Amino acid sequence: MLKEITIGQYYPGTSILHRLDPRVKLLGTLVFIICLFAFGTTAAYIVAGVALACMITISQVPLSFILRGLRMVLILMLVTALFNLFLTPGTAIVQIWKIRITVEGVKMAVHMVFRLSFLVLGSSIMTLTTTPNQLTDGLEKGLGWMKKIHVPVHEIAMMMSIALRFIPILTDEANRIMSAQEARGADFHSGGIVKRAKALIPLLVPLFVSAFRRANDLALAMEARGYHGGVGRTRMKPLVYRRRDFAAYLVIACFAVLMFLAWRFIHLELPFLP
Repeated sequence: MLKEITIGQYYPGTSILHRLDPRVKLLGTLVFIICLFAFGTTAAYIVAGVALACMITISQVPLSFILRGLRMVLILMLVTALFNLFLTPGTAIVQIWKIRITVEGVKMAVHMVFRLSFLVLGSSIMTLTTTPNQLTDGLEKGLGWMKKIHVPVHEIAMMMSIALRFIPILTDEANRIMSAQEARGADFHSGGIVKRAKALIPLLVPLFVSAFRRANDLALAMEARGYHGGVGRTRMKPLVYRRRDFAAYLVIACFAVLMFLAWRFIHLELPFLP
């Protein structure tokens, strides 16, 4: 199950998305997420889905590899859908005792599933086409204006970069621990959800110990190399905008406008609802 985590991993490639400036990809992901939450209609989700399909095609990352990231949030999507399904007031479709399913609840549940799916897929495309170092440089450069109000931009960017870098590392470590425990008779795959969740508890202690050990080793290595923050630091590959980056900004603006127009002027109903 832990092998299915794709968020935080980098998929090497030479596509135009891989070659874009990380500031463009960060802004594009931010605009995509804002539009998902601001324009929550069926027409807007269709526009977002088409845009997402185009980005997946352009990225040249296998679709099966990207979709693996959805498996880790299936439980979250299921719980969210059930809460919206049973707790949203409106016109009842089915009612059993005090439990009832409404038309509005079904619409909200479907919209939330699409929203979470698009959110995970959009974020995955950014991390799959951007290395942690590029993300750090993009965040620090893009948010550099916040240094004037004494916001520790470099430190924040470094922490996010380290966190993203540790996701695949800790995933591999967890898989190794699981394999070692399975060789000693542990069972992580049989039984229901509760039984499998309980079986993962013995995995947490060695995983936390490994995480703290790796964090300590990283801190010692940074100290030994004279790391003292972002003041006076230079970059081997400074970020420079190119024509494709300005074209990408134009595409992002067009996407935001299309999402607004679809939300404001196109009213579609889910066809399978009365």
